[in-house]
Amino acid sequence: MNPSESLNTTWRKIASTIYNKPTDSKIFGSVEIDITELETYIQAKRQAGIKLTLTHFFLLATARAIKEEVPEFNTYVKRGNIYAYPQIDATVSVLNKNGEMGSVKMQNIDAYNLSDLTHYLRKEIQTAQKGDDSAKNQKETLAHIPWPFRGYVYRLIKYITVHLGFSIPFLGLSANNFGAFFLSNIGSIGLDIGYPALFPSANVSFVLIMGGVSQKPWVVNGQIVPRTIMTLGAALDHRVVDASHGGKLFKYLKKVVARPALLE
Repeated sequence: MNPSESLNTTWRKIASTIYNKPTDSKIFGSVEIDITELETYIQAKRQAGIKLTLTHFFLLATARAIKEEVPEFNTYVKRGNIYAYPQIDATVSVLNKNGEMGSVKMQNIDAYNLSDLTHYLRKEIQTAQKGDDSAKNQKETLAHIPWPFRGYVYRLIKYITVHLGFSIPFLGLSANNFGAFFLSNIGSIGLDIGYPALFPSANVSFVLIMGGVSQKPWVVNGQIVPRTIMTLGAALDHRVVDASHGGKLFKYLKKVVARPALLE
C-alpha cells in the first residue's frame, strides 16, 4: 500500500529522515510554577497597548537566566569540544495555519526589553506563518529528494554543520542555525506537559516546554488558595550541562515570574 499523500507531508518526510531511535544522553525535568502575579502583569501590559503573552515573557526570562545565572546553557559541541556562542539566540516554535509546527529564530534576545521583543517576535511569526522563511524552503528542498538518498544528504549536512561546526553558506546553514535553545508553547494546543526531543539537526543545549495553565489549590503563606499554575518542562543536553544547571534555570524563572517587573 502506498503512503497516503495527506499524511506524507513535507514535515513528515523530514521527520522520518532526521530522527532515529533515541540513543543520546538527555536529562528531563519539569516544575509547576505559580503564574498568578505574572498573568496580572501581562493583563496590565496589554491594557497599556503592549500585546505581551506568556511566550514573550518566558523567552526573555530564559535568555536573561542564561546571561545572569547559567551561561553554560549558551554552549554547543563541535569536534568533541564545547564552545560558547557569541550571543544568546533561540528558536521559537510556531503553529502554522496547516496545523504543523514551524519556527522562528530570534537573535540577541537578552538585549531586548519586553515591548520590543513583543513587536519583533510577532513580526517574525507572521512571516513564518505565511511561509516566507528560509527554514520552510530548506525543509521542502530536502523533502523533494527521493528516499533513501534523502537520508544520506541529511546525514552529510548534519555531519558538516553539527559535528564539524562548518557553515554551508549557499544553503543558509551553520552550527548556530537555531541558537542556544528551543522554546515551545504546547499548552496552546491543549497539552499539559511535554517531554521534548533535542532536535538532532541543532546544537541547542536544551528545549524548554511551556505546558498547560490551570487553576489549582496552592499553599501560600500557610493557607490553601486558588492560584494559576503552569507546568514547565525541559530536555537538557547532558554533554554540556548537568541537572544542577536545570535547577538554576528553573529557580531564576520562578523568581522573575513572582516579580515580573524584574525583567524591566
